[in-house]
Amino acid sequence: MPASYTSHYFNFLNSRLIHGGQMLNGLAGPTVMNAAPFLSTTWFSADERATATAIASMLSYLGGACAFLVGPLVVPAPNGTSPLLTAENSRAHIKDSIETVLYAEFGVVCLIFSATLAYFPPRPPLPPSVAAASQRLSYRRSFCRLLSNLRFLMIALAYAIPLGVFAGWSGVLDLILTPVHVSQVDAGWIGFWSIVGGCVVGIAMARFADFIRGMLKLILLLLFSGATLSSTWFTLTCLNSITHLPLTTVTLYASCILLGVFLNSSVPIFFELFVETVYPVPEGITCGVVTFLSNMFMGVLLFFLTFYHTELSWFNWCLPGSCLLSLLLILCFRESYDRLYLDVVVSV
Repeated sequence: MPASYTSHYFNFLNSRLIHGGQMLNGLAGPTVMNAAPFLSTTWFSADERATATAIASMLSYLGGACAFLVGPLVVPAPNGTSPLLTAENSRAHIKDSIETVLYAEFGVVCLIFSATLAYFPPRPPLPPSVAAASQRLSYRRSFCRLLSNLRFLMIALAYAIPLGVFAGWSGVLDLILTPVHVSQVDAGWIGFWSIVGGCVVGIAMARFADFIRGMLKLILLLLFSGATLSSTWFTLTCLNSITHLPLTTVTLYASCILLGVFLNSSVPIFFELFVETVYPVPEGITCGVVTFLSNMFMGVLLFFLTFYHTELSWFNWCLPGSCLLSLLLILCFRESYDRLYLDVVVSV
């Protein structure tokens, strides 16, 4: 068998294995993300639910924050954007580094999975609230309720479009910042701090929502006003040859981190608002639908990126456009708190 044929066969096989692994990760990801509202309803009282949702959902984002650092620090950059690039960083060295990262991730996943199998009770001995003990709709009736609820579809799009665009944009942040001479390591630090900041602010906002109930829409309006302004600032800064805005490391760090803080911190607030809007639809089904929509918008954006990857300024403009659209949808949304009403009124 010729060596070229063998090499082509293994490249084809490796490509299919990589795509299959990514597909399995994609199938598992929404399950973990959607568990936060279900866990908070099952285990926590009405005045603790938003905080519990924020902690559970934001902890999954910390893994993404670590990915921004682990990738550039462990795997050398092949395109000369890293100041640490040396002759040692050959193709084989990069391959070995990627394998090291993947084996480490596999070990962490196995550890968490084993702990879950060993101890993960389905529910507490006594339900913490009336909502936790109430009957939910069936799978089929839940989907019918969601698809026929225009208010839910409105707020679902307000979540899915900007968060999907931001997820796709964050995934190629190093490519977007390369034309403005930002290294892969610096891009990783920007992504890291934007997610960490979003986690901290998200938990703080959720705690505020627990203390002062019925303010979820107002919180989202404030967050997306900030996201629209910061994304516009970043986009105009990258076009400094036209706008003449100062293009410095400080401005890039500030605009990107603020954008990440405003968008990432909105996730638990959205989750709580989804559940309140369509109650008694189960939390997992509700958040599963909106997560699917978010992934769909991200996939469409990355699909277009495969054809228009030579110039990425259009990608930057998708951010303020999606944030502004979401802001308008939230502004027109009429909020309701059916689950909270059940807990407060019926329990009394």
